[in-house]
Amino acid sequence: MLDKERDIIQRRISEDIRKHMFKGKAIVIMGPRQCGKTTLLNQLFDAGQQMLYLNCDDARDRQALEAKSIAALKSLVGSNKLVLIDEAQRVVDIGLSLKMMVDNIPGTQVIATGSSSFELANRINEPMTGRKYEYHLHPFAQQELAEHHGSWIEQKMLERRLIFGSYPDIVKTPGEEADLLNLLVGSYLFKDVFMFQDLRRPELLEKLLRALALQVSSEVSYTELARLTGSDHNTIQRYVHLLEQAYVIFRLYNFSRNKTQ
Repeated sequence: MLDKERDIIQRRISEDIRKHMFKGKAIVIMGPRQCGKTTLLNQLFDAGQQMLYLNCDDARDRQALEAKSIAALKSLVGSNKLVLIDEAQRVVDIGLSLKMMVDNIPGTQVIATGSSSFELANRINEPMTGRKYEYHLHPFAQQELAEHHGSWIEQKMLERRLIFGSYPDIVKTPGEEADLLNLLVGSYLFKDVFMFQDLRRPELLEKLLRALALQVSSEVSYTELARLTGSDHNTIQRYVHLLEQAYVIFRLYNFSRNKTQ
């Protein structure tokens, strides 16, 4: 059972998710590890509501969801009207299981979260066509923090936010930002990339990120990144794509008024 927290920073997508609940479709929430997906799930159920919470880091929960019969899934869900599935990317053929629940257990809302967009999306897109609302959750937005703490406080904290970011643990534990950020990088941010992709040169990942960090807000060239890291254009392009899909980085494209570009 999820524990309610008294002092929770409200996420702006939560109200939109609520509007789409119990509309006959699954809700899929994707985002990086430790960005607050489980806490968001906590905000989406009401006390006393019949709810089934499945944590797919637990082998037993994974196996239960991998049941390929409607009867087994109905038995799992029981009389619960809300099914929360955390770390759904760990379940084999999770898209098929979600489809079977949506199609065969009416009146029950299924919400699934996953920390790896490339892995979860590949497993749900085809079977869940037309059966899901999809959301992306990121670390706290400046507006979310300002609404919770006040604009003046967040204005004074802006420099620290720009340096250390706004992951929930970092925001809620002032004074320990550097240690927590190192822990976050070492334990979580690269985990999906190493788990789901065959990286033949994992040491290149750190070199690439250092090179990218030096070019933040500047135009980035794959050829230049390849030169700086001692790699080739195609490898760098693949690694950048993987890092983006794992929510470690994102690309901001050039602004253009030419609508054909």
